[in-house]
Amino acid sequence: MKRTLKELYGVGILFFYFLKWPYFFGYPYLYMNGLDNNFILSGLWFYCLFLILKDAYTMIKNKKINRCNIK
Repeated sequence: MKRTLKELYGVGILFFYFLKWPYFFGYPYLYMNGLDNNFILSGLWFYCLFLILKDAYTMIKNKKINRCNIK
């Protein structure tokens, strides 16, 4: 059971690492062209948005830390 959860966690990380940007832009395009409202797909879209915002925040935070440490 523990091994299965680790594998699912790894698959989730790889899935969202490679597919968050295409899904973020693709889902609104499909929704505007006739895709019915689906709560699961909408939830995944908001999760991808959260991951993108988290990545941007982390990148900005790391740039500020690295800029302060340079002498």
